[in-house]
Amino acid sequence: MCEHCKREGHNMATFPTCRISIRRSSRALLSRRSSLSSASALAIRISLVGAFCIGSLGLAFKTPFVRSHPLLPLLRSKFTSQSSAKSIHSTGMEGNSNTVPSIVVYVTVPNKEAGKKLAESILKEKLAACVNRVPGIESMYFWEGKIQTDSEELLIIKTRESLLKALTEHVKSNHEYEVPEVISMPITGGNLKYLEWIKNSTRD
Repeated sequence: MCEHCKREGHNMATFPTCRISIRRSSRALLSRRSSLSSASALAIRISLVGAFCIGSLGLAFKTPFVRSHPLLPLLRSKFTSQSSAKSIHSTGMEGNSNTVPSIVVYVTVPNKEAGKKLAESILKEKLAACVNRVPGIESMYFWEGKIQTDSEELLIIKTRESLLKALTEHVKSNHEYEVPEVISMPITGGNLKYLEWIKNSTRD
């Protein structure tokens, strides 16, 4: 028996079910149903939004409405930029029997005469396909604990990766410096004809 029935002196034989309790129970039930309905509606909305987003990406090139959506260019650039970047780095190098892994090598020399002499010897030995000579550079570096400044010439050498060791030994044997600069960087792509020419112009 609820507190209301006790105060009113209701007899449970006459009032087996309290009206106040019924009203309160009904209100509680309706409240729970309302909460469940709101949660279900929210879940349905979220599902619909997710389905619309996935559908927009999947139908971007099929549905006129999606093609004209103002956000499509942003989405397209976001998802295609990574694949485009990958394709740039793999231009023509993989799976091409007419090319070989190639590198660019930097070597500095003290003057034009030394640069010309070393470049000619490298080409005669077929240790490179091309040597660019860049005169008039100024180098600042640490040597014997002090900062030094010298005018130099830069040699930019294009060759096979497999020839790097032989090229390094050749430079060390024909260079005026005690510790000559020889550093290499890989060529990851480029003009296929040029890459083929590097292969054909150097020794195996």
